[in-house]
Amino acid sequence: MQRIFRLKKNYEFERVYKKGKSSACKSLVLTYLSVKSGLKAGFSVSRKIGKAVVRNKVKRLMRENFRLLIPSIEQNYHYVFIARNGIETLSFNEIGRDIKYLLTKNNLLKSVETKNN
Repeated sequence: MQRIFRLKKNYEFERVYKKGKSSACKSLVLTYLSVKSGLKAGFSVSRKIGKAVVRNKVKRLMRENFRLLIPSIEQNYHYVFIARNGIETLSFNEIGRDIKYLLTKNNLLKSVETKNN
């Protein structure tokens, strides 16, 4: 995922946590906030998940799955994905399924418009 799409600063995460809405599934929690500036995402993996190698792998898998969905995601939001226990055992496709589920559940995916001729 390109760096322009990443939340980096602690105050950016805090603003999403405090003012945003939250939704969860078994392996992930999604917190999102409507903004004017454009799409940004942050990924949080606690030390409870595992050691640094495991946490970094989980973050890479989450980032890549999100990157693949960027064209179909609503653009004027900041997103924070928080990993839950058990995510370290999931595959790339299972993490992607959970991310897509959370985005769909909260109506954050762009609707596909069909053209009638």
